[in-house]
Amino acid sequence: MQPPKHNNISGKLGYPQVQAWIEHTKTNIKPWRLFLNTNYVKSPQSVSILSKRVVKNLEYFHSNYLFVFIGLFIYCLITSSLLLFAIIMLFGICYIVSKWHVNERLSIHGHKLTLVQLYALIGICSLPFFYFIGAGADLFWVLGASWFLVTLHAIFYNIDSVLCPGQEELDTLVIEDV
Repeated sequence: MQPPKHNNISGKLGYPQVQAWIEHTKTNIKPWRLFLNTNYVKSPQSVSILSKRVVKNLEYFHSNYLFVFIGLFIYCLITSSLLLFAIIMLFGICYIVSKWHVNERLSIHGHKLTLVQLYALIGICSLPFFYFIGAGADLFWVLGASWFLVTLHAIFYNIDSVLCPGQEELDTLVIEDV
């Protein structure tokens, strides 16, 4: 009996938890028009509102924020040709090793290496190359830019106007009474 064939990438992955996470993330993407709507941009009135807003935005837009990170990562790859070349070479070597591994297995001191062990060995051997081309700086640029943009959006996007209209007026009344 053969396993069912899937047309999407999540069906090709061997880990059910990864498949479930990908499906969950895909179903939780909020409309980009809502995500980028500048009518909901407003500075928070107090620190307590700010902290609640950040938590609500992170929960509500987490899939969109993931795509912001992926977009910045792709931008970094496109603008850094050496990094793109090194990643293509790394995946090419892994592909060649996976095809070669089907016919014969590499053995070191009588111990046959599995495909996962070969991938780990390739990854470890590629680390100096990534270091020399500045992949660390690119990685921290992507992480920093993502953190900055996500935090900026989470602070200033008034999610209460979307989730429960009228909450903004109640918060203003509570602040004025105190």
